[in-house]
Amino acid sequence: MRVLVDACLPAQLKARLGLAGAATARELGWQHKKNSELLEAAQARFDVLLPMDKGMPDQQKLSRFAIAVVILRARSNRLADLLPLLPEIHRVLPQARKGQAVEIWPPR
Repeated sequence: MRVLVDACLPAQLKARLGLAGAATARELGWQHKKNSELLEAAQARFDVLLPMDKGMPDQQKLSRFAIAVVILRARSNRLADLLPLLPEIHRVLPQARKGQAVEIWPPR
């Protein structure tokens, strides 16, 4: 599974995912790309984009892109707030469909 961690998320999240095919937008020099540009570039190299941008599905026509979007809905983008989402991220990633978005919320 090739996963791109958005620039708004801490780079340490990539390591915590434990996926060989993971990269960060910052590593690739993509931290300044707008959402449509990021989706366009990422679809050629990745299966899934992990952003925190809850508005992305409303702002972008995701069906145009050959990449799934898994939106993280944590209290903040601090690693401590994102770590509780890891089990659900790992559950959702294999089921994520290209051109669609799914949101992951913290456990209750």
